[in-house]
Amino acid sequence: MIKMERLSAGIWEVPIGSKPGMRVPARVLSSDTLVKGIDEGVVDQISNVACLPGIQRYALCMPDAHRGYGFPIGGVAAFDAEEGVISPGGIGFDINCGMRLIRTNLTADEVKSRLEALVNEFFRTIPSGVGSKGFVDLDKAEFRRLMTQGSAWCLDHDYATEADIEHTESHGHVSGADFKAVSDKATGRGIDQMGTLGSGNHYLEIEFLREGGLYDPETAKIYGIDHVGQVVLAVHCGSRGFGHQIATDYLKIFNDKAAGYGLKMADRELAAAPIKSPDGLSYYSAMACAANTAFANRQVITHRLRQAVQKVFGVDWRRLGLETIYDVAHNIARFETYTIAGKPRKLLVHRKGATRSFGPQNDDIPAVYHDIGQPVIVGGSMETGSALFAGTRKAEEEYFGSTLHGSGRVMSRTQALKNIRGDQLRDNMARQGIIVKTGHIRELAEEAGFAYKDIDNV
Repeated sequence: MIKMERLSAGIWEVPIGSKPGMRVPARVLSSDTLVKGIDEGVVDQISNVACLPGIQRYALCMPDAHRGYGFPIGGVAAFDAEEGVISPGGIGFDINCGMRLIRTNLTADEVKSRLEALVNEFFRTIPSGVGSKGFVDLDKAEFRRLMTQGSAWCLDHDYATEADIEHTESHGHVSGADFKAVSDKATGRGIDQMGTLGSGNHYLEIEFLREGGLYDPETAKIYGIDHVGQVVLAVHCGSRGFGHQIATDYLKIFNDKAAGYGLKMADRELAAAPIKSPDGLSYYSAMACAANTAFANRQVITHRLRQAVQKVFGVDWRRLGLETIYDVAHNIARFETYTIAGKPRKLLVHRKGATRSFGPQNDDIPAVYHDIGQPVIVGGSMETGSALFAGTRKAEEEYFGSTLHGSGRVMSRTQALKNIRGDQLRDNMARQGIIVKTGHIRELAEEAGFAYKDIDNV
């Protein structure tokens, strides 16, 4: 078992030398309470990440971390843009799985009497589940335009407003996307999925600000949250089968060519390629296509949910105040510049199950948030609250502008299924006043609240 040293409150470290080949320490950001329940596999995985070529400062593990493919989910690592590597395992299969939070003028009391009707309309309007197909009819040429343009494509096709684009991470566009780096198989899996949620822990959720839940009223007001009982809508999904196939394609390429790259990995799941290699550049281009598609997907979903709310309440969505607070990516790699050893250096920051957390005065956040920092959306389980935070300069200085993305699992989906049936969970939630609608009732049990860490502790 790899041992961690407690550096200070909330910071634990696996020193260089704890595992052969470590180039930097591995740091786990966790409370004294949460660290007791951390999976040994998580520590092993983040220590393996610390062995990758070109890694800077340390490999990071967020407090919601749990075991994933290659990197732990909740893993962050930054690699020198010239000498480092790019790894699909450090980004995830669901490329740009992310969160969007949408404010409304509605209150919980106003929604309560129409809650079931609203949930049913969302379920009817926004397809969900494995293999679900969207309403946007795309041919291959148009899909290629979408994957290179991202949210801008939605603006051109009346699925977005200028404000939506402004309030999306990097305006909903990752540069460097090249459809020629995407396989026909990946294109085939993604072309008809625009505007769909998918399955697993992906969701559309109606939330409200509870009593005692407003900790910084001035910042919250700028974000558009200003009173107890205010209703917001949360969307959690990504690039779906499109991103999954891209990750699958390049993992095979990287593993097949590992010897040629001269890379020896502690774990086959950490397959990587030098960033500057032809394969590394191709994967980045394909990853950017998937990221742009995910931004567009959440935007199309936003368009559809506005239509649904408008139908149920009989009022134009603009009068109801359905405006995007922010949209953030969770599974992505981005070129960013940080100070290393006193000098600015371009890095490729991998965030897997982690969120950008840019502070005030950063040029890559909306102008309206410039003085307070980027909104950070943290999703809880179906049975708990979620959170809206503000990014900080310290996050940029210390942790590559990164923070947690959710509550994090403590139990596998298989284990959860053994503890409760989906229909039991649905009925239990109904007794709590929580209405859930799914086309796969058995799989609902995978997302039971007890399968996740306590969001408040995280």
